[in-house]
Parts: sequence; C-alpha cells; structure tokens
Amino acid sequence: MTRVFRANLGSSNRKLLALRLADFADNDGKGIWPTVSRLAAETEISERTVQRLLREFVDDGILVVVREASGRPGEATRYDFDLAVLAGYKPPQTSADGCHHVTGDTMTPVTPATETGDKNDGDGCHHDTRTVIEPPIEPSMEKDARERGADDRKKIERQFKRWFPTWPTYLADDEDKARRKWLALTPEQRQTCLDRTSDFVAAVKAAGRTTWRAASSYLASRDWEKLDDPKSDVAPPAVHNAFSRAWHAKRLAELMAAASEQMPTLTAFKRSLIAQGGVAADDLIRERRQLYGWPKVNTMHARALQGRGVIVPAGLYAISETFVKMRRGSAEAQAWRTLHDRMGWPWLPEVDGVEWLFFPAGEPGEAVESFKALISEGAER
Repeated sequence: MTRVFRANLGSSNRKLLALRLADFADNDGKGIWPTVSRLAAETEISERTVQRLLREFVDDGILVVVREASGRPGEATRYDFDLAVLAGYKPPQTSADGCHHVTGDTMTPVTPATETGDKNDGDGCHHDTRTVIEPPIEPSMEKDARERGADDRKKIERQFKRWFPTWPTYLADDEDKARRKWLALTPEQRQTCLDRTSDFVAAVKAAGRTTWRAASSYLASRDWEKLDDPKSDVAPPAVHNAFSRAWHAKRLAELMAAASEQMPTLTAFKRSLIAQGGVAADDLIRERRQLYGWPKVNTMHARALQGRGVIVPAGLYAISETFVKMRRGSAEAQAWRTLHDRMGWPWLPEVDGVEWLFFPAGEPGEAVESFKALISEGAER
C-alpha cells in the first residue's frame, strides 16, 4: 500500500481502486481476487468504472492477470501487481488539456458540446456516454443499500451452506447456532474460513486427535488461525536445531516409550555374568539398555553430532518453551543424569561448544511425570 500511495496513477479513482487492491495483496503484491461488485461497493465507484480501470491497469502493466474468472458466482479474476512497473509508472496523457480539458486539479464541466468526450467519439469519454438522470421514485442510496444488503445476506447464506457440511460434526451440530457465529464473522474471516477449514481438519487428523469441537465453537474461536501459529498443536511439524529446547523435548518424549526388546544376542560369558547377579550384572544390563533400548534417541544423538536437527511436532514445541536452561555439569544437570542412569536411558553426548541443556522445571522424577501429563493432554485435545 505504501508503494501505491507513492505512485502517480493519474486520478483519485485510480488511486483509490489501486489502494483497495493493494489491501487485498500480500507483501509481494500477489493474491488479489475480489469481485468487481465488492470493489465497487467498498470504493463507491460504479461497477462499470471499476471494470474499466481494471482493464486499464492490465493494459498499463500495473496488474498481471494470473487466472481469469471461471464465470461461476463469487469467483473473480485473480491479479498480481507488477511492482517493477508500478515503481516507474507514469500515467498517459490523452490530450494537451487532459480528459475533458483537465489540467492539474481543475476540471471544466461536460457540456452538450463536449458530451461525446475528448476524442469526440460516439460513445463518449472512455466509452461512457452522458446519462440523463430521472428523478428517482425513492432515494437511490437507500434503495441501493437495501438491495446490497439483500444480496449480501444471500451470499453469506450460500457461503455458510457451502462451509457447514465440511465440518466433521455438522450432522450432530446446532445449525442455527453455527449460523449465528458465521454471521458474526467479517467477510474476510468467512472467506478465510472457507479456504482453510479443509487444511485445519487435515492437520487435526495428522496430529492424531479424534475429538472435534462443535462448529459454532470452531467459528467463535477462529481455530483456522492456529495453522499460522508455530506453537499450535495443529501447526505442521518443523525441523529444530540439535540441542535446542525443542530438540530436548523431542528426545525426552522418545525416552518415555518402552525400551526396545531387539538387542544383540549375549555372549556365553555375558549370560553367565548376568546369571550371577550383583553390581557387574546390573552395570551390564544398564549398558545394554542405553545402547540398544531407545534406537530413535541414539539416532538423534548421532545426527546431532553431525549438526543435524530433528522434526518436532508443534504441540511438543509449545511444551518445550517451558523447559529451563541449565549448564552442563551443574547440580541440576547432574540430577537429570542420575535419573537417566536409574532408568537406563542414554545420556547426552559431549559436544564442544554445547554448554547448555534444557529439561522440564522441578525435581527430575516429578518433572518427567508432569511432562508425560502435558503430552497426554495435548494428544487428547
């Protein structure tokens, strides 16, 4: 929008329409697809003029047509701004005096002698003929407002009817309650909901969740916005650096699983050593569990030594934000190492430059139980 503000587009209508288009676009000037009727209503420019200005913008290279409208109701042509053209754009001059002798900010009125336009063509200036306006039977603004209101309500209802069956619990939901929440949304929120609900449903299924909120609750909370929150439990998993908070959370979560039973066959000597019992037997059993009991964790360790991270689900990433930082070799870190030895868990590898470790706050045994509860709560939600 700042670039459009700075551009010289030739008229206030052109500037106003371009600003509204820029408001729809992303930061790169892409993704513009409002309908002509919507642009006309929001800029208070006639639909015919909006259509003409859009054609002019395309002809001038300011707009690029990405996809033509399909002709189906509610589906508009998709445009992108060409920011390079916009930056160097200079409006064309139609005559020495401008359209209808416009110079600067001064405009002489259209008279019967000039009503056919500055080109003296039969269709008038820009192919717009002069129109004789008869006295309206009722105030035109009130009539237009009523007609637009009726059209908007019909459109909103059509959108709701299209969206509602896509929600997994719609058969058992209170449709009227969901409709009220739908009406409370802004037009932009309704359109985004239509566009992103399928992505949200897929993300929930991918996260392993089996319970669903009512449609009205989903709408009231605008849950589809969680897809853009990296800490949300429905955001897509992301790769996190080795030894980061999220990496430590993923590692601890893997240690929560039962130890693998797939271990190398013991030699006769080791079998006899275990059979004798005692400290040596306990040390041997613990060493085997650390080496082979949690292969995913040992793989994480090997990858971390190569500077490679790990994929962490969004929900686990959110939990990791509560982990506390402790220096390797500190009393807090030593308490966690003692717990690892007691559980037979492999301890963290020594890496030059990695001085800090991250674990849940509190005494290690209690912290592990709290961590389990948080993971379980996230899975159920």
